[in-house]
Amino acid sequence: MSDEHAGEYYYCLKHKTVEPYQGCKAKDRLGPYASHAEAARALEHVQENNEQWDKEDRAWEGDAGNEDK
Repeated sequence: MSDEHAGEYYYCLKHKTVEPYQGCKAKDRLGPYASHAEAARALEHVQENNEQWDKEDRAWEGDAGNEDK
């Protein structure tokens, strides 16, 4: 592995595991992350971001008080 990608970790969506730079194709993974632990919680981070963005979208559209949509 080159020094350029040393310390980079990725979460592989295909194998559902953390891997180094020399892993699956980019289309099958999330990252890079700075640590193994950070990459391991990649899906949690995606969920948190989606929830935050959905909340921001509702507020932008003037629908912040209606959480049922």
